[in-house]
Amino acid sequence: MIYFDHAASTPLDEKVLEAMTPFLKESFGNPSSVHAYGRDAKNAIERSREQIADTLNADPREIVFTSGATESINAVHKGVAWAFHGKYRHIIISSIEHACVLETCDWLTNHGFAVTEIPVNSEGRVDPQDVKKAVRPGETGLISIMAANNEVGTLQPFREIGAMAREMGILFHTDAVQAYGKLPLDVDRDHIDFLSVSGHKIYGPKGSGFFYQRKGVELVPLVHGGGQERDRRGGTENVAGIVGLGAAAVRICDEANEGGRLRVMADLFVDDLRKHFKDLKVNGPEKSDERVPGLLNITLPGLEGESLVHSLDAAGFAVSSGAACAAGSAPPSHVLIAMGRSPKEAKQGLRFSFGRSNSGEQVKQLVAALPNIVGNLKVMSSFLDDDEPAKK
Repeated sequence: MIYFDHAASTPLDEKVLEAMTPFLKESFGNPSSVHAYGRDAKNAIERSREQIADTLNADPREIVFTSGATESINAVHKGVAWAFHGKYRHIIISSIEHACVLETCDWLTNHGFAVTEIPVNSEGRVDPQDVKKAVRPGETGLISIMAANNEVGTLQPFREIGAMAREMGILFHTDAVQAYGKLPLDVDRDHIDFLSVSGHKIYGPKGSGFFYQRKGVELVPLVHGGGQERDRRGGTENVAGIVGLGAAAVRICDEANEGGRLRVMADLFVDDLRKHFKDLKVNGPEKSDERVPGLLNITLPGLEGESLVHSLDAAGFAVSSGAACAAGSAPPSHVLIAMGRSPKEAKQGLRFSFGRSNSGEQVKQLVAALPNIVGNLKVMSSFLDDDEPAKK
């Protein structure tokens, strides 16, 4: 089985597992305990906090550990909303945000907040001027725009939006799940007030993550109890997960050449595919430097992405349709719909996301396998279409 779905999750790095192992075994103390076992665990957490802060040019005290980006995003959006409850009641997001942003904001609309979704162009990019026009002076308290889209990889002008938000006195959050470790991020330079990251997207452990909270910015805790994380997230810390997260953050941010390697791999892949499929469409920017490294979403007209995912799986390749499955059937991608695709076209997206373990030879194997897989699916589709009147 060859894995081409790193945007969904990444394998745990061996060095990361090595860093975690002592805290899964002998160093098992509760970080809140005052004895040596507790101090050892507490010190490990603070080392990880410093490691992560260094990757963002942040103060370690501005890093808050969570169970992952979904919790981080809930904590930021709900925490900010309740912090300015009664003062600011308007939030701006884009129409292509991850489901956890969209659903959190849906929840907030049921609790008296207004949410504006900014449209994107055909490549999935937000126009900063549209964000500016959506601001309601005296009402808008938070702007939340992802750094890079998780389905099509489009890089967003988050630095420009952050600068604009800062100038207008509005808090700015960016979902950096797909961007962290692949793009240079600096919370000061980029005018970021909140940023969310998930450990399992950067070769770290599942169940780990963090958010950055700029010093002096108020936030009402999502989880109360115990006073952990300086009263910002209650509950006994996942020490091994946090240690692994810190180790993963250092390793991925030290990989200076990996982004370039992944971009070249994606470019060669799409060039080779076009030799076989003249009607292939790239969903998102054609230029790879306008997408997050290694992520490519394509459409082979006439074929559903989910069908291709299952056929590729049977042939030994793990890829994604880019949309979560519901009730056994993938719904149309809300990202592709927002980019102007029809509901039918929005079910045809196929996402490939390359990572550390992938080689050029593996990509050649994928390219060689796809024509037969596509041909078989088209024959099957034609057979089903011909048979449909008889069923009626």
